[in-house]
Amino acid sequence: MKKLCVWAVAALLMAACTPKAEKATDSGLLQSNFRTEVDGKKTDLYILRNKNNMEVCITNFGGRIVSVMVPDKDGQMRDVVLGFDSIQDYISKPSDFGASIGRYANRINQGKFTLDDIEYTLPQNNGAHCLHGGPEGYHTVVWDAKQVNDQSVELTYLSKDGEAGFPGNLNLKVTYTLTNDNAVDIKYEATTDKPTVVNLTNHSYFNLSGVPGSQILDHSIMIAADTYVPVDETLIPTGTLDPVEGTPMDLRTAVAVGAHIDDPFDQLVRGKGYDHNWVLNNNCDINVLAAKAVSAKSGIGLEVYTNEPGIQFYAGNAMTKDGDKGKLGVIYPHRGALCLETQHYPDSPNQPSFPSVVLRPGEKYFSECIYKFTVEK
Repeated sequence: MKKLCVWAVAALLMAACTPKAEKATDSGLLQSNFRTEVDGKKTDLYILRNKNNMEVCITNFGGRIVSVMVPDKDGQMRDVVLGFDSIQDYISKPSDFGASIGRYANRINQGKFTLDDIEYTLPQNNGAHCLHGGPEGYHTVVWDAKQVNDQSVELTYLSKDGEAGFPGNLNLKVTYTLTNDNAVDIKYEATTDKPTVVNLTNHSYFNLSGVPGSQILDHSIMIAADTYVPVDETLIPTGTLDPVEGTPMDLRTAVAVGAHIDDPFDQLVRGKGYDHNWVLNNNCDINVLAAKAVSAKSGIGLEVYTNEPGIQFYAGNAMTKDGDKGKLGVIYPHRGALCLETQHYPDSPNQPSFPSVVLRPGEKYFSECIYKFTVEK
């Protein structure tokens, strides 16, 4: 009896000392794979959940949305964004999956602009141009993070004067909030101590089918815009705003992404498909629908609202045919996702006729993007 008691106590002690298996997020992520240090700063994974059991996972490495779990038409929860399983993957496979983009989203011609008679030179990481703030833009830095509550996280970052060639110490805050009407509300705020240019966006790659590894050519797309920003052969704006009427750029009525993407229209040839900025009809009203994408397979819809004047619709044209191995080992194919990036127009610092992107001391930059998920039955 005494031996039996000793054995029982030993068994209990062993059970107590055995570490419990880590519980994964609904999207299959392990927080431990996101807890490390990059350039001396700690990274983590922040989990947001609303009353409908929708889940959004965000990492402070690059200020990225890593996963978004939403219900499909059958009530099954689906992950609708591309990404990786760990910080190491984000570092070893450079991408802008889900990232906060800045200091200037999109392209700046020749990596140069002049502000108040001073010329600034930026990294050239897209041919001769600067794209998304350069190769070490905000998508590569570790943001300071504070989880406000179960449905909101705040990210802050000081972008120092001269970082990537941009002037001014820029104090940034990005707030991700998961609302109870199944929307991810992203608010961007910034102040500067020197005149500078700012254009921030989120670069989530959406596949609304909930079947990672599939293409998005059967998704429908609608963009409420009468005009768009045409580009030259290097995807720099020509300086005009052209009507969409009578062209494959007319997305005012929902159409399949794949319906005209390979048409021999010069703009589509230059972009290798859709990779353009549309001039929204909403007059920067956050309450007016700017764009909408739907997967008929899953019934999942994505509505986009913004106070920005434009939206960049990118259809994954540069995603390689061999693909990146993403979350859960899935290979992401060519045109395996679409992006709807709310922003000012490309190369605005060099285009005086475009809405200004200049921020001066004493002013406050504010931008908002709402990604609202719906079910179409």
